[in-house]
Amino acid sequence: MEFYEVIEKRRTVRDFENETISADVIERIIEAGMKAPTNDHMRDWHYIIIQDKNIIMKLLDIIPKGISDEDMNQLIKDWNLSDSEQQDCYRNAVPKQYKMLIDASVIVIPLLKQKTDLLHPDNVSHLNGFASIWCSIENIFLASTAEGYGCALRVPLGDESEHARNVLGYPNDYFMPCFIGIGKPKRNAPVIKQKDIQMKERIHWNKW
Repeated sequence: MEFYEVIEKRRTVRDFENETISADVIERIIEAGMKAPTNDHMRDWHYIIIQDKNIIMKLLDIIPKGISDEDMNQLIKDWNLSDSEQQDCYRNAVPKQYKMLIDASVIVIPLLKQKTDLLHPDNVSHLNGFASIWCSIENIFLASTAEGYGCALRVPLGDESEHARNVLGYPNDYFMPCFIGIGKPKRNAPVIKQKDIQMKERIHWNKW
């Protein structure tokens, strides 16, 4: 795929086929992640690649397996989601948080060396390492798309990070920003309409 075609085709995927991904493809995807810009030039990132379904089940056991319609409606109210298209996106995404990861062909856990208190930074610069790993994550999404796969992402809530550390055994000084599920997009999976953004309304030349 050409570069701009990859960007155009990249979509969050939450419905996967039952299909394995070869190790060489996974390594190419992670290598693309490693080529992202990094704040300190050290690329002190690691990636745990999980294909063993028993480990995946233990890892995801803490994630809610669904949500009732009543709770979903309350969530939309609590989060002040007034736009109907935004609501549709959340109604599709929230109930699938467990299923999209358990059905993925592989789970990737990106890790960065935690050198500052990310949850209580002294200034914006202390978030540079956190910003860099998200550049790596976007490269993983784009590389997966170029390989014909899709990705789903979950930012850990509550005790999910510590649960993941206990299951996977990564060091205390490494921080997990998210779970990434990678797999072949399911045929005929529902496509949820995204907001139509007019770029000319978002570009400001020289000043606002």
